[in-house]
Amino acid sequence: MDSSTFFGISTLAYIIAMIIYMAYLAFRASQLGVAATVVTVAGFVSQTLAIISRWAESYTQWVMFNPESSFGLSILRSAPLRNLFESLIFFVWCLILGYLIIEFKYKNRSFGAFVTPIAGLALAFIDISGMSKEIEPLVPALQSNWLLVHVVMSFIAYATFAISFSTGLMYLILKTEGRKESSYIFWTVTSGIFIVVLFAMGLDYLTFRLAIKNPEVLIKSYLFKASFLNESVAISILSLLIALTFIFLVWRYGHILKKIVGSFSISAETLEEITYKSIAIGFPIFTLGGLIFGAIWADQAWGVYWSWDPKETWSLITWFVYAFFLHSRLLRGWRGKKVATVAVIGFIAVIFTYLGVNLLLSGLHAYGSLE
Repeated sequence: MDSSTFFGISTLAYIIAMIIYMAYLAFRASQLGVAATVVTVAGFVSQTLAIISRWAESYTQWVMFNPESSFGLSILRSAPLRNLFESLIFFVWCLILGYLIIEFKYKNRSFGAFVTPIAGLALAFIDISGMSKEIEPLVPALQSNWLLVHVVMSFIAYATFAISFSTGLMYLILKTEGRKESSYIFWTVTSGIFIVVLFAMGLDYLTFRLAIKNPEVLIKSYLFKASFLNESVAISILSLLIALTFIFLVWRYGHILKKIVGSFSISAETLEEITYKSIAIGFPIFTLGGLIFGAIWADQAWGVYWSWDPKETWSLITWFVYAFFLHSRLLRGWRGKKVATVAVIGFIAVIFTYLGVNLLLSGLHAYGSLE
């Protein structure tokens, strides 16, 4: 079997695991929890084999076009981390690995219902956007020994931030009481908007897929054109009303999710601990691999350490958010809902740094686009 087959198996496994974890969260049946873990582990093994297989395929292609390269250099330059598809796959792999470590350490499977949807949505985005899955030659800027260490460390950090997002969100769900409480409004409205945007993007793809020539056209020319930005004013207004109604329902009945999460043997203190430890691990990795090593690589590729490229700017914004988290917790003594909210905001910044910049803005990191 080739890498695409293994990737297909892992994608199916993660989506099935997501459904089972949610059922486990709803019905509290231990058999469902065991089944979800087994399926997740199977998907992780399949994805690991897929990454190894794609690396081998990339190595073969690299040697074909660069027969004079040494073995070590060929291995580094053929790492499957060269475009948006490969980086998304590696992000999901890091995320699932981190989740499995937490599940086995804390002996609690309820995290899976909040972590696996991130993995499932990332993989679904690959298919919805139609991004290229071909093995492509490295562009000159990427032909550097810094590629592997910069990208690997960045996505390890992203995965830890995703875990902190999940546990921070669970903490807010558990600790908020009244509907008028600011933290309750924050997590219900944020969740509602996130789901609405995903549905709107899916509707764009289903409506215009025959007219789309490439994934970039989907984002830049058809985004929300089937709903909020439709040529028909009536459809635009109806879409907005439906979105607002859905967000209101999430706010109105968010206490149901609170009861479900609260029914599991997981304390708010444990969630806060995991949120802090995830960021405490991810922040120095992101600082070193994402910013410092990235700056060194930029100097070698473009002759300047920092150029205020959109990706660089948003990476710095993300760094400041998590630096504020650690500063407020360690030096100002913030605890509870305040820092959990910062953890959620931080991952929103990560998503825009990783996807929003690539899809909506231009810059030196254009090679990270969909194509």
